Amino acid sequence: MPRPKTPKKTATRPDDVLLMATPTKNADLRWFSGFHASDPFPAFSAQGRKVGLLPLLEVGRAKAESDLDEVLNLTEIITDLRRTNPTAAIADAIVFAALQRGVKKFRVPGDFPVALFLRLQELGLELIAAGSSRDERAAPALFPQRWVKTKAELAGIRAGNRAACAGFTAVERILAEARPDKKGRLVWKGKVLTSEILQEEVQAATVRAGALCDTGLICAPGDQAVDCHNKGTGPIHANQLLVLDIFPRDLASWHYGDMTRTYLKGKASPAQRKMVEAVKAAHGRIIKALRAGVTGAEIHRIPVDYFKSLGYETGPNKQGVYVGFFHGSGHGLGYDIHEDPFLSLRNQNPLVAGNAITVEPGLYYPGIGGCRFEDCVVITKTGCELLSKHPYNWEIA
Repeated sequence: MPRPKTPKKTATRPDDVLLMATPTKNADLRWFSGFHASDPFPAFSAQGRKVGLLPLLEVGRAKAESDLDEVLNLTEIITDLRRTNPTAAIADAIVFAALQRGVKKFRVPGDFPVALFLRLQELGLELIAAGSSRDERAAPALFPQRWVKTKAELAGIRAGNRAACAGFTAVERILAEARPDKKGRLVWKGKVLTSEILQEEVQAATVRAGALCDTGLICAPGDQAVDCHNKGTGPIHANQLLVLDIFPRDLASWHYGDMTRTYLKGKASPAQRKMVEAVKAAHGRIIKALRAGVTGAEIHRIPVDYFKSLGYETGPNKQGVYVGFFHGSGHGLGYDIHEDPFLSLRNQNPLVAGNAITVEPGLYYPGIGGCRFEDCVVITKTGCELLSKHPYNWEIA
């Protein structure tokens, strides 16, 4: 479907930037160009203007839908160059277009294609990898302004989260309808209920809501959830914790949502109940503390210290399996599912108003299972505002 126009953004001067990527896979190019395409193309800034070199079949759509100031016909440029240089290719076209606009030097992202990097240097362009020792700005991010979201971008994240909520609603309905068999396995519509079945039902619900779980989703029962990125496989049992992490991409805005809920069909044990209540309380403590000016490290200390005060230790157990709370408290999201800023001990930078981040404390112990609650917020000067909303009713009779 056509992508709605977004306000134009200009790359930071004085250094111009060059990208070569596929915007469906590369958040920087998607943000810079405002264009959704499944094939790679080069784009660069020149004197504050954004220039894209698109293949012939995409030129018309790019002119109508993108945020590029200039859309050049890459096919036509290469054809013209081959009249005097039969081996002319994308690198030659980039150099030709850049020199026409008076640009001889670019900052490029760290994941810029190596072969193209070397060829452009051979052709006379000066390229500096962002964050390298030669980069005067010494910033690994090409567009740090991307971490501060516009109203349109926040609306996209909200839309992704609404789709996630559709997935949670589907799972809650299925768990309510399921009944345990003699082996304790849940049965739904005459079949043993598995993680794979729930994953299919969640995917269908998010698609109907206008999104797609294009990088998968997590539906991990019991001890599988102790490995907190285990997607989950096999039968789901009664009285077993189930971690459901849904991170769909809104197809209209191309922004991700990211939410997690924990469920249990049946009756929780005292240990399960205590752990779930601790995680939910930590989740609330983080949200209460978030505001512009605090660092990601300061926020992360809150659940770490809280869990420790309750006796939940973190580290390898006797079997060498890490238990407790061993991941960050949250991360930025938008065109990427994981981006800056991070709520972790490594982030000593202050949060700023407009940062969109997740809040996702969790605890993981074999024999008890895993538990995580996750929501998205936008940072404000005095606190934060939720970008997601769904009940936390985790125990289902």
